[in-house]
Amino acid sequence: MLEELKSAVIQIGRQAQRDGLCKHKSGNFSARDAETGYFVITPSAVDREVLTPEDMIVMDVDCHVIEYRKGLRPSSESLMHAAVYRSRPELRGIVHTHSKYATVFATLGRAIPPMVNEMMALNNKDFYIRVAEYGRAGTRQLADNVAAALKDADCALMYAHGAIAVDAQNIEGAYLKACYIEEMAEVYHHVLAISQGKEAPILPFEELHDWGYPEEIKF
Repeated sequence: MLEELKSAVIQIGRQAQRDGLCKHKSGNFSARDAETGYFVITPSAVDREVLTPEDMIVMDVDCHVIEYRKGLRPSSESLMHAAVYRSRPELRGIVHTHSKYATVFATLGRAIPPMVNEMMALNNKDFYIRVAEYGRAGTRQLADNVAAALKDADCALMYAHGAIAVDAQNIEGAYLKACYIEEMAEVYHHVLAISQGKEAPILPFEELHDWGYPEEIKF
Protein backbone atom coordinates (compact mmCIF):
# COMPACT_ATOMS: atom_id res chain seq x y z
CA MET A 1 0.00 0.00 0.00
CA LEU A 2 1.24 3.50 -0.95
CA GLU A 3 4.55 2.14 -2.18
CA GLU A 4 5.61 5.34 -3.93
CA LEU A 5 5.06 7.37 -0.78
CA LYS A 6 7.01 4.84 1.26
CA SER A 7 9.99 5.16 -1.07
CA ALA A 8 9.78 8.96 -1.01
CA VAL A 9 9.75 9.09 2.79
CA ILE A 10 12.71 6.70 3.03
CA GLN A 11 14.69 8.79 0.56
CA ILE A 12 14.08 12.01 2.47
CA GLY A 13 14.85 10.33 5.79
CA ARG A 14 18.18 9.12 4.45
CA GLN A 15 18.98 12.53 2.97
CA ALA A 16 18.26 14.25 6.29
CA GLN A 17 20.49 11.79 8.13
CA ARG A 18 23.31 12.23 5.59
CA ASP A 19 22.96 16.01 5.67
CA GLY A 20 23.24 16.01 9.46
CA LEU A 21 19.74 17.32 10.13
CA CYS A 22 18.79 14.14 12.01
CA LYS A 23 21.62 12.33 13.77
CA HIS A 24 21.41 9.20 15.90
CA LYS A 25 17.98 8.08 14.64
CA SER A 26 16.39 11.39 15.70
CA GLY A 27 13.56 13.15 13.86
CA ASN A 28 10.69 11.68 11.87
CA PHE A 29 9.14 11.99 8.42
CA SER A 30 5.76 11.41 6.81
CA ALA A 31 3.87 11.85 3.55
CA ARG A 32 0.11 11.85 3.07
CA ASP A 33 -1.89 10.26 0.27
CA ALA A 34 -4.47 12.62 -1.24
CA GLU A 35 -6.89 9.86 -2.23
CA THR A 36 -7.11 7.76 0.94
CA GLY A 37 -6.09 10.40 3.46
CA TYR A 38 -3.67 7.88 5.00
CA PHE A 39 -0.12 8.89 5.76
CA VAL A 40 3.14 6.95 5.63
CA ILE A 41 5.47 7.54 8.57
CA THR A 42 8.91 6.34 9.63
CA PRO A 43 9.10 3.69 12.38
CA SER A 44 10.47 4.48 15.82
CA ALA A 45 14.24 4.33 16.42
CA VAL A 46 15.39 2.76 13.15
CA ASP A 47 18.50 3.87 11.25
CA ARG A 48 17.29 5.41 7.96
CA GLU A 49 20.13 3.80 6.05
CA VAL A 50 18.65 0.33 6.61
CA LEU A 51 14.96 1.20 6.13
CA THR A 52 12.98 -0.68 3.49
CA PRO A 53 9.45 -0.04 2.18
CA GLU A 54 8.25 -2.97 4.28
CA ASP A 55 9.40 -1.13 7.42
CA MET A 56 7.24 1.91 6.74
CA ILE A 57 4.00 2.34 8.65
CA VAL A 58 0.65 3.49 7.25
CA MET A 59 -1.75 5.33 9.57
CA ASP A 60 -4.90 7.43 9.43
CA VAL A 61 -5.30 10.86 11.01
CA ASP A 62 -7.05 9.32 14.02
CA CYS A 63 -3.83 7.41 14.75
CA HIS A 64 -5.11 4.00 13.74
CA VAL A 65 -2.30 1.85 12.34
CA ILE A 66 -3.41 0.55 8.95
CA GLU A 67 -0.27 -1.30 7.86
CA TYR A 68 2.94 -2.25 9.68
CA ARG A 69 5.59 -4.93 9.98
CA LYS A 70 5.59 -6.97 13.17
CA GLY A 71 8.15 -5.74 15.67
CA LEU A 72 8.07 -2.13 14.48
CA ARG A 73 6.11 0.77 15.92
CA PRO A 74 5.29 4.11 14.30
CA SER A 75 7.31 7.13 15.34
CA SER A 76 6.55 8.30 18.88
CA GLU A 77 5.66 11.65 17.29
CA SER A 78 2.82 10.13 15.24
CA LEU A 79 0.25 12.10 17.26
CA MET A 80 1.95 15.30 16.10
CA HIS A 81 1.91 14.31 12.44
CA ALA A 82 -1.75 13.29 12.69
CA ALA A 83 -2.73 16.54 14.44
CA VAL A 84 -1.00 18.65 11.80
CA TYR A 85 -2.68 16.73 8.95
CA ARG A 86 -6.08 17.09 10.66
CA SER A 87 -5.53 20.82 11.11
CA ARG A 88 -4.37 21.31 7.52
CA PRO A 89 -5.81 18.62 5.24
CA GLU A 90 -4.10 20.09 2.18
CA LEU A 91 -0.65 19.08 3.44
CA ARG A 92 1.21 16.23 1.77
CA GLY A 93 4.49 16.08 3.69
CA ILE A 94 5.95 16.69 7.16
CA VAL A 95 9.63 16.76 8.14
CA HIS A 96 10.68 16.99 11.80
CA THR A 97 14.41 17.46 12.39
CA HIS A 98 16.78 17.94 15.30
CA SER A 99 19.22 20.05 13.32
CA LYS A 100 21.87 21.76 15.43
CA TYR A 101 21.37 25.50 14.95
CA ALA A 102 17.58 25.29 14.79
CA THR A 103 17.58 23.32 18.04
CA VAL A 104 19.76 25.98 19.69
CA PHE A 105 17.12 28.64 19.06
CA ALA A 106 14.32 26.21 19.90
CA THR A 107 16.01 25.61 23.25
CA LEU A 108 16.20 29.36 23.83
CA GLY A 109 12.56 29.74 22.77
CA ARG A 110 13.75 32.42 20.36
CA ALA A 111 12.05 33.08 17.02
CA ILE A 112 14.22 33.61 13.95
CA PRO A 113 13.48 36.96 12.26
CA PRO A 114 13.23 37.63 8.50
CA MET A 115 16.80 38.69 7.79
CA VAL A 116 17.24 37.54 4.19
CA ASN A 117 15.13 37.00 1.08
CA GLU A 118 15.11 33.21 1.46
CA MET A 119 12.57 33.62 4.25
CA MET A 120 9.96 34.02 1.48
CA ALA A 121 10.36 30.33 0.65
CA LEU A 122 9.11 29.21 4.05
CA ASN A 123 5.47 30.24 3.49
CA ASN A 124 5.15 31.73 6.97
CA LYS A 125 2.50 34.41 7.24
CA ASP A 126 4.71 37.05 8.90
CA PHE A 127 8.02 35.55 7.64
CA TYR A 128 9.28 34.80 11.16
CA ILE A 129 10.14 31.24 12.18
CA ARG A 130 8.12 31.14 15.39
CA VAL A 131 8.49 28.77 18.34
CA ALA A 132 5.69 26.34 19.19
CA GLU A 133 4.89 26.16 22.90
CA TYR A 134 6.50 23.35 24.86
CA GLY A 135 4.96 19.91 25.09
CA ARG A 136 6.54 16.68 26.24
CA ALA A 137 7.76 14.59 23.32
CA GLY A 138 5.17 12.19 21.98
CA THR A 139 2.23 13.73 23.85
CA ARG A 140 -1.07 15.14 22.68
CA GLN A 141 -0.04 18.46 24.22
CA LEU A 142 2.97 18.65 21.91
CA ALA A 143 0.81 17.62 18.95
CA ASP A 144 -1.74 20.36 19.67
CA ASN A 145 0.91 23.02 20.26
CA VAL A 146 2.74 22.25 17.02
CA ALA A 147 -0.50 22.12 15.01
CA ALA A 148 -1.41 25.54 16.41
CA ALA A 149 1.99 26.99 15.46
CA LEU A 150 1.59 25.68 11.91
CA LYS A 151 -1.93 27.03 11.43
CA ASP A 152 -0.65 29.91 9.29
CA ALA A 153 2.96 28.83 8.74
CA ASP A 154 4.83 26.01 7.03
CA CYS A 155 7.83 26.18 9.34
CA ALA A 156 8.29 26.40 13.10
CA LEU A 157 10.69 25.64 15.90
CA MET A 158 9.57 23.28 18.67
CA TYR A 159 10.51 24.60 22.11
CA ALA A 160 13.47 22.67 23.57
CA HIS A 161 13.08 20.06 20.85
CA GLY A 162 13.86 20.83 17.21
CA ALA A 163 12.21 22.08 14.03
CA ILE A 164 9.30 21.12 11.80
CA ALA A 165 8.42 21.92 8.19
CA VAL A 166 5.37 21.03 6.09
CA ASP A 167 4.39 21.30 2.44
CA ALA A 168 1.17 21.12 0.44
CA GLN A 169 2.82 19.43 -2.56
CA ASN A 170 5.07 16.67 -1.28
CA ILE A 171 7.62 15.64 1.34
CA GLU A 172 10.45 16.92 -0.85
CA GLY A 173 9.06 20.43 -0.48
CA ALA A 174 8.86 20.01 3.29
CA TYR A 175 12.48 18.86 3.39
CA LEU A 176 13.66 21.88 1.40
CA LYS A 177 11.98 24.13 3.96
CA ALA A 178 13.60 22.16 6.79
CA CYS A 179 16.97 22.84 5.15
CA TYR A 180 16.15 26.54 4.95
CA ILE A 181 15.22 26.57 8.65
CA GLU A 182 18.64 25.22 9.58
CA GLU A 183 20.42 27.60 7.20
CA MET A 184 18.54 30.63 8.56
CA ALA A 185 19.23 29.52 12.13
CA GLU A 186 22.95 29.25 11.36
CA VAL A 187 22.98 32.69 9.72
CA TYR A 188 21.15 34.19 12.71
CA HIS A 189 23.60 32.56 15.12
CA HIS A 190 26.59 34.01 13.27
CA VAL A 191 24.97 37.46 13.05
CA LEU A 192 24.45 37.50 16.81
CA ALA A 193 27.99 36.23 17.44
CA ILE A 194 29.65 38.80 15.18
CA SER A 195 27.49 41.69 16.42
CA GLN A 196 28.02 40.66 20.07
CA GLY A 197 24.34 39.97 20.62
CA LYS A 198 22.92 42.89 18.67
CA GLU A 199 19.78 41.94 16.76
CA ALA A 200 19.96 41.39 13.03
CA PRO A 201 18.41 44.02 10.73
CA ILE A 202 14.95 42.84 9.72
CA LEU A 203 13.60 43.12 6.20
CA PRO A 204 10.29 45.03 6.04
CA PHE A 205 7.19 42.86 5.69
CA GLU A 206 6.29 44.55 2.39
CA GLU A 207 9.74 43.82 0.96
CA LEU A 208 9.09 40.09 1.22
CA HIS A 209 5.31 40.07 0.78
CA ASP A 210 5.27 42.15 -2.42
CA TRP A 211 8.05 40.36 -4.27
CA GLY A 212 7.21 39.05 -7.74
CA TYR A 213 9.01 37.45 -10.65
CA PRO A 214 10.58 40.17 -12.88
CA GLU A 215 8.09 41.34 -15.51
CA GLU A 216 10.98 42.38 -17.72
CA ILE A 217 11.77 38.77 -18.54
CA LYS A 218 9.86 37.87 -21.71
CA PHE A 219 9.07 34.49 -23.26
